[in-house]
Amino acid sequence: MIKGGNKVTINDVAKAAGVSKGTVDRVLHNRGEVSRKSKEKVLKVIEELGFKPNLYASLLASQKDHVIACLIPEYAPGEFWSLAEKGITEGAGLVARYGIRVQVIKYDQYSVESFRNACCKVLEINPSGVILPPMFADETARFVSELSEKDIPYVYVDSKIDDDRYLAYFGMPMYESGRLCAYMLSGGRSVPEHVYAVRIARDKEGLSDPTAARRKGFSDFMSENYPDTKVTNVFIDPKDPESIMARLDSTIGSGQGERFVVMFNSRIHIVADYLEERNIDGCRVIGFDCLEKNLEALKKGHVDALIAQHTDMQAVNAVNVLADYIILGTPPVRKDNYTQMDILNIYNCDYYL
Repeated sequence: MIKGGNKVTINDVAKAAGVSKGTVDRVLHNRGEVSRKSKEKVLKVIEELGFKPNLYASLLASQKDHVIACLIPEYAPGEFWSLAEKGITEGAGLVARYGIRVQVIKYDQYSVESFRNACCKVLEINPSGVILPPMFADETARFVSELSEKDIPYVYVDSKIDDDRYLAYFGMPMYESGRLCAYMLSGGRSVPEHVYAVRIARDKEGLSDPTAARRKGFSDFMSENYPDTKVTNVFIDPKDPESIMARLDSTIGSGQGERFVVMFNSRIHIVADYLEERNIDGCRVIGFDCLEKNLEALKKGHVDALIAQHTDMQAVNAVNVLADYIILGTPPVRKDNYTQMDILNIYNCDYYL
């Protein structure tokens, strides 16, 4: 171990890993032949010792302008992707000192054509790296294939598709978060005969459903532990507010006694607004993500709990990982980086940072 707060050097890493300095250099810059065992050993020691290569020296040696392209959906104020862009902006500030520029390119999240056009814009600027959520699975697969052909590294945020070429992923463990939601719904209480799983989203051709694994986790838990409970999936298009109210009236509003309601994306505040407007009590409601509207609903008592995930930090980490890889050639220690699942309620939400 390095004592006394001395700066860790490449020689220290080589000694602790039991390899040569040249091997450490090849791992750091992702070049040359290194056995998988040696690579894993070096990366583990780098993490344990907190080794930080000299970014300035590497940047000066590269003599190249670098751009990280962030491909994210357009959003209304206060929606989920505002949290991601907040993190992207913070990450951009951290890497700007190294001459790395971060460029955000947005698209209509309900238009595959808009997504294709945004992908073309990304390719035109020839970035050094790309950050994206796979909103359209098939189009994303084609796009990342082009990135791979051009040796452009890319990082998934929020969700990912079946793909083994990405540099890293930052997001919540989707399946496990669904099981956690079911456990919270039932833990310490009797489960009613009926649970409403509300999904307020656009049903557009080619549009991915990042919450599919979360819904499966929820369904599996309920089937394993409460096989007699009926789970009704309530799908609503958010484009028409009147249809939202009518659909909720015919489902949640028509129920009797205690009703259990869950939603697997960030729009639980819509259900909370409905419950408040219709003056419906006796519902146990659980949702995801700490949007301001969701937090307001939590404080009013219309939502019992939120499962939060620090979306902004996922984006910050994605920018940092790409910067390290672009400048130093240093791959991330872990390919899949899962955000902790934080449970918020009326008593602790004001202290969540």
